[in-house]
Amino acid sequence: MADIARVRTRLLALFTNSLSVDVPSVDVDLFDAGIMDSALFVELLLQLEREFGIKAEIEDLEIDNFRSISCIAQFVIARGDLVEIEDTTDPVRSSTHR
Repeated sequence: MADIARVRTRLLALFTNSLSVDVPSVDVDLFDAGIMDSALFVELLLQLEREFGIKAEIEDLEIDNFRSISCIAQFVIARGDLVEIEDTTDPVRSSTHR
């Protein structure tokens, strides 16, 4: 099973680097804080597919699955058949992965 802390770290990096959004905490409510809007949500879904191979189905689009980095990490682990999530902290791997 994938390590939740590692997934959270990768998601924080995804928000910062790919979505150009700083999230202060993995538990902050992205909607209540005004961080997540419809355009960012669509871009997030695209980035989740690129980064983790997650293809969200319409029934997955429950707001609670995407409320915080912690919720998204749980969604990624539950949705993907992830035995192990690769570490993409290698800059060469990260730049070619996108």
